[in-house]
Amino acid sequence: MKDIGTKPGFNGRQLALWITALVLGGILGTLGCGWLNEFFNFIASVYTRLFQFVAVPTIALAVTTTLALLGARKNTGRIFLHTISYTLLTTAAAALAGLLLYKVIQPGNLPLDAIQQGNTTVPENLGSISYYTHILSVIPNNILAPLSSGNVLSILLVAVAVGLVLSMKRESENIQVLLKGILGMQEVLFALIKGLVWTLPLGIVAFAAQLSAQVSAGFIIGSLGKYAAVVLGGNLIQFFIILPLFLLVRGINPIKVFRCMLPAVLMALFTKSSAATLPVTVASAENNLKAKEEVARFVLPICCTINMNGCAAFILVTSLFVMQNGGWVLTVPTILLWFFISIVSAIGNAGVPMGCYFLTLSLMSGIQAPIGILGIILPIYTIIDMIETAENVWSDSCVCAMVDQSLADDAPPAAGKTEEL
Repeated sequence: MKDIGTKPGFNGRQLALWITALVLGGILGTLGCGWLNEFFNFIASVYTRLFQFVAVPTIALAVTTTLALLGARKNTGRIFLHTISYTLLTTAAAALAGLLLYKVIQPGNLPLDAIQQGNTTVPENLGSISYYTHILSVIPNNILAPLSSGNVLSILLVAVAVGLVLSMKRESENIQVLLKGILGMQEVLFALIKGLVWTLPLGIVAFAAQLSAQVSAGFIIGSLGKYAAVVLGGNLIQFFIILPLFLLVRGINPIKVFRCMLPAVLMALFTKSSAATLPVTVASAENNLKAKEEVARFVLPICCTINMNGCAAFILVTSLFVMQNGGWVLTVPTILLWFFISIVSAIGNAGVPMGCYFLTLSLMSGIQAPIGILGIILPIYTIIDMIETAENVWSDSCVCAMVDQSLADDAPPAAGKTEEL
């Protein structure tokens, strides 16, 4: 079977630069220099804001233009079908890995006084938010609201609707002029992204320094033992074993894909937002992975909003842990019910920092579970969120690679030529 790409996209010089930036930032962050830490916090905030700024139009323009140009073709249906199929498979596999690890490690109950103390650290006014409110927030009530709030699911919904309309009305002269303007805006956007990615080593230094300073200062302390082992262990199993197996089954070299998508995975690790990482993910897929443009710009914006492997595992494991501490009997039907709830909830979650935490809080509040446990989890959630987001973006990358390969497999061989194996 044909390998994707001709070279690994992340060459030795780039790899050395990123690792140097990572190590340098980690060392500088442990020095305990106040003004230096403040400077790195500023730089990290600048990069986070810039990537959030370009993430919103990236989702809107990428999905709109792809559907406008390909919406009337059968190829688009195949891309979407493959994307949804791989998303559901990988998300279910992540939740299953978390569930099996939960049954093997079997975390015990927390002391009652610790749960009561945790109630004081649960974010205010969030425990009463229902899942219906979360769904309703996806439906925009004016054209600017999704863009101003950065609601990625709303943006995706509007982009799909506009893209399909443009594809059906492409014969109109006015629509053709409008489409050229949108394509021009997209070219400008990707030029800006290219420049931003070029300066990213400076951002990596700042992000690494920020994290190491937090660890040194004791803001990220301790763990909940077996619970943390289940959550983090499930994420690592999904990252290093299950997702590479998906690629191997499709005849794709996971090491090459990982090297190509390493900039996006590292960016996700520090920003803790798959939506903010999207510009780097798309650029890495197109330039390094050599994925087809129509695949990368259509699959990745969708995946960054619905392909939440780490979130599915977190929701399932945390929900079971909270319910167990609240006295629920975890029968097989109950576990299976929450297995499916975690998958559906993860698909509907926004790719923003702490999105899984707030969603789990809402779900547990809805069934009157002891949400004080989520207050206990909060201090270690920074580490969990980092690994989850990196796993989500790695899964997005794998789905993109598999969809690209599937389209190549579906395409009939050219006349007079035999299909390359």
